[in-house]
Amino acid sequence: MKQHTVIDSPYGTLTLVADDGVLCGLYMTDQRHRPPQETFGMGVPPRERSRAWGRDDRPFGEAIDQLNAYFAGELKDFTLPLRLHGTPFQRNVWEQLRKIPYGETRSYGQLATALGSPGASRAVGLANGRNPIGIIVPCHRVIGASGSLTGYGGGLPRKQRLLELERGTALF
Repeated sequence: MKQHTVIDSPYGTLTLVADDGVLCGLYMTDQRHRPPQETFGMGVPPRERSRAWGRDDRPFGEAIDQLNAYFAGELKDFTLPLRLHGTPFQRNVWEQLRKIPYGETRSYGQLATALGSPGASRAVGLANGRNPIGIIVPCHRVIGASGSLTGYGGGLPRKQRLLELERGTALF
């Protein structure tokens, strides 16, 4: 059974998605790579929607608590069970993202090297952009080789703010 909920955060509205109670998506408003609207029951007949997808806050209590602690600067490592849907390469990239320490950044090239494929920085960038669980799988910690901020599905201003939060320089 798939469920979702919507929460407010200092970074805008977030949609959390679970598959049988396990977090499989965290999407920001205006995020570039969101799942199709059918994911949240839009365009699905009401009878089928209620069986396949539903808004339900219950499976998300721990995720919401950890996100709130993160936004308050009190949590550095998420300890939630996740269900990452993607290709094997994408899942490997997303696991590497989870190894980037709080407050630090890595380049696409550094991630490609860590994966044993130093020439795959472009493929790493594409997989990074398809990360289905933003913030918790910290794709915002990936920057260009020059140290510049590069693409972010949630928008570069949001990426900058998340990095400032982790560096302790956020201005709210």
